Amino acid sequence: MVLNRFQVDEVDATVFRADLEAALAVLSAGPGYVDGQIGRNLDDSELWVLATTWVNVGSYRRALSSYDAKMSAVPLLSRAIDEPSAFETVSTGIPTNRQVPREVD
Repeated sequence: MVLNRFQVDEVDATVFRADLEAALAVLSAGPGYVDGQIGRNLDDSELWVLATTWVNVGSYRRALSSYDAKMSAVPLLSRAIDEPSAFETVSTGIPTNRQVPREVD
């Protein structure tokens, strides 16, 4: 899953929301896209999140390289809070990722 968080001034919130929706629409067209949501923090209305789920991290990275993503999603994502954004889903009984190179499917 990929979680991109944003700090957005209330004045810019309407335009920012429309930009988030457009970015999500473009990303959702990418192969390997599973699901996505836009959220706004309940306690701090200036915090927003774009949460997407992908078959694997490679699918997300390839989706970012499409022309449409470079034109709409990437400029928006460059406004994200500078922090790690790619997470693995952790399930009971399944080992977590190891920091070693992987085979490409």
